[in-house]
Amino acid sequence: MLDTLQLFIGKFNEYWYLMLIFILVSVGIYFSLRTGFVQVRAVGEMFRIILGRDRVQRAGSKKKKDGISSFEAFAISTASRVGIGNLAGVAIAITLGGPGAVFWMWVIAIIGAASAFVESTLAQIYKVRDGKVFRGGPAYYMEKALNARWLGIIFAVLITFTYGFVFNSVQANTVSAAFQDMFTIEPIVMGVILAVITVLTIFGGSERIAKVSAMVVPVMALAYIGIALFVVAVNYTAIPEIFASIIKNAFGFEEAVAGGVGAAIMNGIKRGLFSNEAGIGSAPNAAATATVTHPVKQGLIQAFGVFVDTLLVCSATAFIILFSGFGTSSELDGIRLTQAALASQVGDWAHYFVAFAIFLFAFTSLIGNYYYGQSNIEFITQRKGWLLAYRLGVTAMIVIGSVAKVSLVWDLADMFMGLMAFINLIVIALLGKYAFAALKDYQRQRKLGQEPVFYADTIPELKNVECWDREPDQIK
Repeated sequence: MLDTLQLFIGKFNEYWYLMLIFILVSVGIYFSLRTGFVQVRAVGEMFRIILGRDRVQRAGSKKKKDGISSFEAFAISTASRVGIGNLAGVAIAITLGGPGAVFWMWVIAIIGAASAFVESTLAQIYKVRDGKVFRGGPAYYMEKALNARWLGIIFAVLITFTYGFVFNSVQANTVSAAFQDMFTIEPIVMGVILAVITVLTIFGGSERIAKVSAMVVPVMALAYIGIALFVVAVNYTAIPEIFASIIKNAFGFEEAVAGGVGAAIMNGIKRGLFSNEAGIGSAPNAAATATVTHPVKQGLIQAFGVFVDTLLVCSATAFIILFSGFGTSSELDGIRLTQAALASQVGDWAHYFVAFAIFLFAFTSLIGNYYYGQSNIEFITQRKGWLLAYRLGVTAMIVIGSVAKVSLVWDLADMFMGLMAFINLIVIALLGKYAFAALKDYQRQRKLGQEPVFYADTIPELKNVECWDREPDQIK
């Protein structure tokens, strides 16, 4: 019975993904055109914001700087984005789609970054106060902008189940299996270890999650990218050949491993979309937490997060595999392919490095995924008991996931994540005009040489906005 159900869900997901990819790409292209490809032309501004540690209060305020910084909010979303899929998923994409999958992975990251900009800008506009910090996300802008709390609740339930429970159990399952293979550590032991360090983080609230993410994510990403750059430097003479292979394979001039250019396109797009999560509606939950002077600042930062995930971390894995020549191996797949490819370039110690990377990638994903659920539990109800129950449920799923067979649950999660994306994409397409207006206001102030500051009355059509009123002495 379960096998039949899993087969049905698997087939359903195949067709569902095709439709979803079409919508994601179409919306991404629309946003790119309407914003003048802001995700490309504003890269310099992204660096200016993220390096500026923008944690200033509203203009005219002399209060202590509280809350979560732009960089910390970026770290939370990156913690969830950058996970085991960046090591294993890219390997699978190359195995099935050939080197050309990498090219389409890059293309979809550039297109998807526009959707990431819009959804995160909207999350900032419609965020709400929660003590010294903020929270928000798709459920919040569905309620406030569309007056559709019922739709927000549906989305909140979907993301809480998908990210808080299912994806966390899958992360725990993957890292436990990997450590059992490499170090013969029993899965239940790794499950308990992951659960303990996760509990110590999540019970400290959103500010502790932000601080831990801000410390771990840069170290994790930079170390992995640094290893990849070393591999590239060692193989610099092969760089033209690798790029030629990627381009030829992407456009069908060189046959892909599993079915030509179609396999390259589908695997590259799927890997890119479901790795960087652009448009799916998850990252806006982290984007809303940032204390910034203008919503567009965090929109740009989250667009940059798409590039970090796909153009940097996923590409790091791709180049490691392609330089090794193991990409077409039928005997290796997933994380084992990544391990073998890196070991062939830097030595056997790479197995231990990948194990360490898996652990860190899994841990940061666990706390990032948890936060998405917390923000949405708090949208549904303010009763503290429900939040405690959610925290205990996440902890239990980490332990259970480390020892359980989760293939059916993973297929269900894919389906529910698709539903999340479908709802969110329709909503941000309807509300995109507010993000476009905010971007226009931001660009106007930057051209005047000002540090952009946003007020809700800048966009007359805005309703039910809580956090962007002028100070009393600024009202004319």
